[in-house]
Amino acid sequence: MNPNLIHQKIYEVRSEKVMPDFDLAALYSVLTKVLNQAVKRNIDRFPADFMFQLSQKKWKLIKSQMVTPINPKENRLQIVTGSLKNRYVQFLSFAFTEHGVTMLASILRSKKAIKMNIAIVRAFIALSQVAMQYKELAEKLASLESSDHKKFTEIYQP
Repeated sequence: MNPNLIHQKIYEVRSEKVMPDFDLAALYSVLTKVLNQAVKRNIDRFPADFMFQLSQKKWKLIKSQMVTPINPKENRLQIVTGSLKNRYVQFLSFAFTEHGVTMLASILRSKKAIKMNIAIVRAFIALSQVAMQYKELAEKLASLESSDHKKFTEIYQP
């Protein structure tokens, strides 16, 4: 599985990285209804910090984050149109945090589900590592600027 494809299905809601049930179902090659039924049969495994139901407002936020490639060679993107963009929200979707996705491994036991779960968890870990590196780099730059402010101003003054 292409890690970039998985990364595109991770959205930010309530300052958390999440994956919606319909994207997870597609990755696991099961119907969303089947995934949600399995979760409901094991609801004790999914506390609020593992999974939550999206409000219509949060669904609109996820919709606004969805993009698809127009032309992969050009690396251009467009907002998703079609079935997901126009999806009628009769049943509000569930969003799974990294911990919720990990918990799915205990209830979805097919070989494909296990392999996909490993790939998804790796994608969440990779995103966390990038965020951590960015934070560390920003802190080092701020420290450097404050300790060597005079040197920077001397360099950049004409």
